[in-house]
Amino acid sequence: MKAIIAATVLGIIMMYAGFMVKEKKTILSIATLLFVLLLGVNVWELMTAKAGVVETLFHYQLVISPFSIWFNTLMTAGTLLYVLLMGNDIINVGKNVGEYFALFFFILVGVYLLSSFNNMLIMFIGIEILSIPQYILAGSDKRNLKSSEASLKYFLMGAFSTGILLMGITLIYGATGEFNISSFSFIQMQHINPLALTGLLFLIISFSFKVSAAPMHFWTPDVYDGSPTPFTAFMATIGKAAAFMGFLRLFHTSFASISGSWTMVLAIITAATLFVGNITAVFQQSVKRMLAYSSIAQAGFMLFAVVSVSAMAWQGLIVYAVAYTIATLGMFAVLLKLKDYTFDGFNGLAKKEPFLAFVATIFVFSLTGIPLTAGFMAKYMMLQAAMTQGNLMWLVIFALLMAAVSAYYYFRVIIAMYFKQGDTEMTGEICITDKILLGFTALLVLLIGIAPQILLPKGI
Repeated sequence: MKAIIAATVLGIIMMYAGFMVKEKKTILSIATLLFVLLLGVNVWELMTAKAGVVETLFHYQLVISPFSIWFNTLMTAGTLLYVLLMGNDIINVGKNVGEYFALFFFILVGVYLLSSFNNMLIMFIGIEILSIPQYILAGSDKRNLKSSEASLKYFLMGAFSTGILLMGITLIYGATGEFNISSFSFIQMQHINPLALTGLLFLIISFSFKVSAAPMHFWTPDVYDGSPTPFTAFMATIGKAAAFMGFLRLFHTSFASISGSWTMVLAIITAATLFVGNITAVFQQSVKRMLAYSSIAQAGFMLFAVVSVSAMAWQGLIVYAVAYTIATLGMFAVLLKLKDYTFDGFNGLAKKEPFLAFVATIFVFSLTGIPLTAGFMAKYMMLQAAMTQGNLMWLVIFALLMAAVSAYYYFRVIIAMYFKQGDTEMTGEICITDKILLGFTALLVLLIGIAPQILLPKGI
């Protein structure tokens, strides 16, 4: 609860700072300081929380556990890393710099609500607080028509999915008479109400849109490609991880007892997401658009956490969310240093900027799932969770085949950097601060790959 209040207050402070301070660098410094403060609040809340003790608020509408606080702390730390890596690029997007950072704080409020809700109305509020600022960020580059198009498309598709979400909530309420997700009485029913099953299907469709799962993924490539690149990085990482946490929390808390009614539907969606994301990424010529399609494929792996109704699924989602976030932020940070976002733009990068090529290789290895990187352990934990389910071996084998396909388009970046001739055009000189931050990010990828247990402390 402290983090929710702190994020709201700091977001308002950031808005006023944007009005009063005109120097962009100063606004960036203020924002960085406030994000450090917010991370400190999360750490304080984590340290004061008692292991195994759950705090309930507002008549059980919010249930704040050590696990949810830990997830919030990791997402806040990821946002701070994002600001450090891409702060200079963020302030160059447009004029309203203070408002951009304020929106990040408000998005984190949505993240905190989605990790702790125990009421479907709080879940709805959390999703909207998470989504609406992203619609604004997508269209923040007024000089670029593609940015306005991305924002409009994102908003219209988001509004449509919100309507489906509300209809699902309404049908579930009609069937159970409850909004609190821990109070649904499916387990006592001999025959599940068709109204509840229809509402469940609507919830799956709506959440599939939010996490860009096939076949509700069509908005993703255009929105990610048209949005300003620094904001694409945030939407593809922190925003997606929070939506998955909400998805997991709802289905494992509310519908675990009737998992036989929805597991196969989600398994088919998972397979379709893996297939569509990986196959379409193969044919892309822009690295940015390739990363957009690969984010769909990565969503397919994260869906294993929802399909696999087990404690390991929760742990796997934590590791996957952090591993994917760090590697993707690092890759986008490298991309922002280049003028040309196509694969040809990476030609000869290893000769011109060997350090940049080296860290990019680590990030690509992690996204592919090469051993000793965070991505390998994340994929391993997801597949292991699915194998404990018992009836999803076909999906595990299919996911491994799709992971092999992903190696093709990810390794195209490495081939361009190391084995093709070219004079890579940079947006500016790579300073020592950039190298330190990128090196630290790459080190995190390797550290989590070697010791993923650091993301799963005891008592969480």
